[in-house]
Amino acid sequence: QLQVVESGGGLVQPGGSLRLSCAVSGFTLNLYAIAWFRQAPGKERERISCIHSSGLTTNYADSVKGRFTISRDSGKKAAYLQMSSLKVEDTAVYYCAGRPLVCSDSPADYDIWGQGTQVTVSS
Repeated sequence: QLQVVESGGGLVQPGGSLRLSCAVSGFTLNLYAIAWFRQAPGKERERISCIHSSGLTTNYADSVKGRFTISRDSGKKAAYLQMSSLKVEDTAVYYCAGRPLVCSDSPADYDIWGQGTQVTVSS
């Protein structure tokens, strides 16, 4: 069974940092791209970052570029999203998702989803 499980969310003050983790099982990261999406209340789910199966290509939404960093550890079967300089508008449920080989912008192209982890940025 192909699964991803997110962790690491929480409440943080503006300007603070969090690291989200995505533990994978049932597949190898060398064959799957991993993306982080987020969804705020009343808004569509947006892809904010992705790392290709090669591990060599990453991409970011403009809204998080320069503040968030995606990475993975194939040995630990995990992917990560390091979030810095957090803003109130980063508040959302964050989801980890997987699909074969290459990244895609569309949530519909991902067939492995976690349950999400809440990130709240507030003073």
